[in-house]
Amino acid sequence: MATPVIKSDHAAQQRPPVSEPERRRLVSYVLPVYNEAGGIQTFQDRLLAASQTRPDLDFEFIYVNDGSRDGSLQILERIAESCPLVRVVDLSRNFGHQMAITAGLDHARGDAVIVMDTDLQDPPEVSMELIAAWESGAQIVYAQRRSRKDTPMKRFTAHAYYRLLHRFADVDIPVDTGDFRLMDRATTDVLRAHRERNRFVRGLVASLGYKQVAVPFDRDERTSGQTNYPMSKMLRLAADGVTSFSTVPLKMITRLGVATVVLALLGIVYAIGLRLFFPDVSVPGWTLLMIMVLFLGGVQMLSLGVIGSYVGRIYTEVQGRPLYMVQKVVEHDRDAEPLRRDRA
Repeated sequence: MATPVIKSDHAAQQRPPVSEPERRRLVSYVLPVYNEAGGIQTFQDRLLAASQTRPDLDFEFIYVNDGSRDGSLQILERIAESCPLVRVVDLSRNFGHQMAITAGLDHARGDAVIVMDTDLQDPPEVSMELIAAWESGAQIVYAQRRSRKDTPMKRFTAHAYYRLLHRFADVDIPVDTGDFRLMDRATTDVLRAHRERNRFVRGLVASLGYKQVAVPFDRDERTSGQTNYPMSKMLRLAADGVTSFSTVPLKMITRLGVATVVLALLGIVYAIGLRLFFPDVSVPGWTLLMIMVLFLGGVQMLSLGVIGSYVGRIYTEVQGRPLYMVQKVVEHDRDAEPLRRDRA
């Protein structure tokens, strides 16, 4: 009868454990597009070239078509057909730049998310510096404009706006920064939980806290087309920024009301004093009366306008309507994962 052989598992115990392959990190780009047909392909080429300098990372490019009317969607669809990294989120209409950013964030799957415009004023190469700062431990990295190639009027208004907002806002919003920034997965998820309709994304990001660092850069000229932020939109964005993160306008109404009451009391004292001590001196009638009526009427209308802005924000919030609506999502292969490069 053969003697059974008992194999020792000592060798198996000495064998080093097989380690699982390290998961490659994914960086998502959120790229809002509105009437940028003249420069999208150039932007895509530069962005793709910049991403190829980091073969250790995986990338996905999420273009959000915000109701473009110039053929931008058709160009984006062709890009998506030829590039596995690209996904196109087509909104049902124009919802605005801030909503387009929100839609892109909702579709981003990356460990880090970079938001930038596609007009090439924000150089794609700078995004690699944002990634480097993220890898050094920062959770939010914002690109801060060191210089900008705009008209003198544009530079003056932007300079004044950012500093007034920085002074009035209840949160510390960095000056000379737009929406060009990187956020890690945790901060992106927290930002996505903010579903207010009157959105001012750069203010929302600043209010999150976490570890934030700046990367200075020089802003380039627009390569094609016209700015999508004319003066009317800039004023609207400025109003959203102030009313979203500051109650200073309401406090100014109170101070203006106090000042008006003080002036009115002084006028009453003046009129009574003339009546008692200088009865022969007639008090000017119509001129003083019209000045006071017009002044008080202007103050009241201005105050109602400011209060109405805050009440209007409350009205739109309580309606609870969707922030945006997606018409379709176009990608190279809906079932495929983002492009995985071989290790260098």
